[in-house]
Amino acid sequence: MGPELRHLRYLIAVAEHGSFTRAADELRISQPTLSQQIKQLERAVGVQLLDRSGRGVRPTDAGEVYVRHARRALRELAAADRAVLDVADLSQGHLRLAMTPTFTAYLVGPLARELRTRHPGISLEVREMTQDRIEASLLADELDLGIAFGGDHLSGIAAVPLFTETLGLVVTTRRPDTRTGRPVPVRELAGQQLALLSSDFATRNHIDRYFARHRVSPPIAVEANSVQALTEIVQRTDRLATVLPEAVTDDHPHLTPVPVDPPLPTRVATLLRRESAYESAAARAFTRLTHALVRERGYAPAGPCHDVPD
Repeated sequence: MGPELRHLRYLIAVAEHGSFTRAADELRISQPTLSQQIKQLERAVGVQLLDRSGRGVRPTDAGEVYVRHARRALRELAAADRAVLDVADLSQGHLRLAMTPTFTAYLVGPLARELRTRHPGISLEVREMTQDRIEASLLADELDLGIAFGGDHLSGIAAVPLFTETLGLVVTTRRPDTRTGRPVPVRELAGQQLALLSSDFATRNHIDRYFARHRVSPPIAVEANSVQALTEIVQRTDRLATVLPEAVTDDHPHLTPVPVDPPLPTRVATLLRRESAYESAAARAFTRLTHALVRERGYAPAGPCHDVPD
């Protein structure tokens, strides 16, 4: 008798927890039952999969290989289940989407609105995470799509350019100097108090590199780990400016971008997915909708990045 699906799940749980007790608690079965099931699996495959000789439990060399294939098999089965449930007429469906933080400030709202308007039967799960976590989650089949940036990607990730995102100086529309239309020379920013994202954000690293390249050090009055916090602060504080994607101002009538000379860096916004993943009708519809929204909003076509050199 060969291994069953529950055997694979049990083995993975023990390997992840390094403990029969903790794995049994997670699986909500008794420890003796779990131990018996693992022994059944080892008899079925004819090799010892777990080393029980130490204080903890860890996979043997054969166990490491088996766990890796077991995870892959469960991912493929989950994908098969979703494919069977996928409805091509889009009357129902589910989409798992992740974005890097700045995109949640100006892109997720319009995209969710369009999806609900055009395909109300599709439910949407949105997560905000760093780009490396997005790519790892796509490879683990924990996401269907991601929106992040172009560049080097993990093996197995397919990337489609969407548009060029421009960082810019963003201020409240109440400031009289926003009406001149002239670019602000970067040296003048030495006296401009800024509210910026914290160094946890990749965007902040782009900004710091830009200032370092041009040898200016504007005073940082506020640091925040939320784009929403920055937009709230700046639109209520005449003397503060921030540096964010210029597109953030699209849905904030009290904020306006101010050009800087030389321009701040650009990045290519990119739609990510796993190369070998089954592409559901919901994912295909969302991809079409995203490209249409980018064109409708007039975002710059995806071209080469003009980032600050390392």
